[in-house]
Amino acid sequence: MRSLSTYRIAVVYLLLASSCCRVSSGNHAPAADLVIKNAKVVTIDKDKPRAQAIAFKGETIIDVTSDEHIEKYLKEGVSRIIDAEGRLVVPGFNDAHIHFNFIDPDYIDLRYITDSSVITEKVREAVVKAKPGELIRGGRWEHEMFVDKQWPTKELIDPVAPDNPVVLSRADGHSVLVNSYVIRNSGITKQTPDPFGGEIQKDPATGEPTGIFKERAKGLLKYDQEPVNRTAEEQQKRLMRGWQAAFDQAMRNGVTSIQLPSGGDFDIYQKFKDMGKLTLRVYAGGALTTNKQKLKDYAEQQKKYPKEGNWIRFGYIKGFIDGTLGSGTALFFEPYIDAPDKTGLPQMSYEEFEKIVVALDKAGFQIGIHAIGDKANHWTLNAFEKVQELNGMRNSRHRIEHAQVLHTDDIPRFATLDVIASMQPTHCITDKRFAEKRIGKNRCKGAYAWRRLLDAGAKIAFGTDYPVEPINPLEGLYAAVTRKDRAGEPGDGWFPDQKLSIEEAIELYTLGSAYAEFMEDRKGMIKKGYLGDVVIFDSNLMTIPHDQIMSAKVDYTIVGGKVVYKREEAE
Repeated sequence: MRSLSTYRIAVVYLLLASSCCRVSSGNHAPAADLVIKNAKVVTIDKDKPRAQAIAFKGETIIDVTSDEHIEKYLKEGVSRIIDAEGRLVVPGFNDAHIHFNFIDPDYIDLRYITDSSVITEKVREAVVKAKPGELIRGGRWEHEMFVDKQWPTKELIDPVAPDNPVVLSRADGHSVLVNSYVIRNSGITKQTPDPFGGEIQKDPATGEPTGIFKERAKGLLKYDQEPVNRTAEEQQKRLMRGWQAAFDQAMRNGVTSIQLPSGGDFDIYQKFKDMGKLTLRVYAGGALTTNKQKLKDYAEQQKKYPKEGNWIRFGYIKGFIDGTLGSGTALFFEPYIDAPDKTGLPQMSYEEFEKIVVALDKAGFQIGIHAIGDKANHWTLNAFEKVQELNGMRNSRHRIEHAQVLHTDDIPRFATLDVIASMQPTHCITDKRFAEKRIGKNRCKGAYAWRRLLDAGAKIAFGTDYPVEPINPLEGLYAAVTRKDRAGEPGDGWFPDQKLSIEEAIELYTLGSAYAEFMEDRKGMIKKGYLGDVVIFDSNLMTIPHDQIMSAKVDYTIVGGKVVYKREEAE
């Protein structure tokens, strides 16, 4: 009897001890700096795809759980609480290909214009405000949106800008329209030959330059980069305001990380970080080169901004092998349908290209190559394959930037070679207006082939190519799930077999992009131990009709556990 009583007492003691331990553990949970509760959390974490609440401590997520269990992290006077009231929460968006720069208030924005005469009026307005000789810049025009679909010419701007250099970039940035002032000052005449990898568009009747310069022909142009009517101090203040406007725009759209091809302004990022105003994470590299001094500079930047960092990191080395579909300079195996004498403009010979890629890989750099046409992508995959043959396999995560039009035989090679397809879904719904006219329906089967790439086991990272396309990730999500134009055309979309689910699209824009910059172990998911970068929307993107996706609003953007943006209308 005594033995049995002793046994029972021991059991009771153990149960009480266990209970006390559980209570003690709960009482000693760290007080969260920020808690989001009553939310529909889409984590992109396959081990825990859904949750109701998130706790943040410092820059890090300390728990992803239920409303019931989140209470233990709350401490009055310490924890900020956001009641999501059932709203959607997703990881912060990571734009894997963005040309992020300060916003110039004087830049002439010609996006979406359909009447080329608007160019004349916009330049006229700018000239009135400028001094003679002052550079006037603008762009984002797309001649395929003009009613006549014709390339613009210098005659649109010469009459209103006789004494100012005018440079207006096409939406893709691979062609520019300039006026006679620039052509004359650059010493370019009807006798000037096309440089390798470039084209000076000339009037077929007169042979005179029309004002359109494509690809490497842009390098022939000479004009002053700096405005002539501002002091250095005024220009610096203007620059800082422009950068703040750029960061603000990213915040409003839920962009918490960016990856810049061909480099960025590290001094600016560091300055904003030192001021406590850097509100997104930066992965910025450099331009493709074999210049020894430049490579030495890159190596120093790698040491200063290593991959182990969380805010500013040295990224990949980016180069070009072709142009774009819109400018008719992307490199294809077969001629263009609407230009049978052309197959595109390679930016260098394959032999030179392969040599550079092999050398950069041997030096340990991650490489990203701009490739649009099927031949350009084929060349790039061949070069990456040669890298592995000569230098051996490593976790290089080389990338093809855009990977827009692929030969079907090349699609499996992305997974085989562990090459990341860094793609921009809005290019699909922008370019589909003219893609079949340019290259025919058969080649378009390999265009923007997200589903085929995923099915083949390839890694994809989504971005925007801003300012070529708007920075808003919602436009990319809409493009990925509909493959329809922004007006919402009827039908199932363009090559609908390549559409993605909304959750797949979000994953490619978060975890997929994090993988492309070696950060999938701490970013791209809402997960315990990961960086606290999340976005709260006013609408549930998972359930709303697809035609409402672009109308959704970001209510909160949170970076490193801090609210960096709150929409005024959000409660």
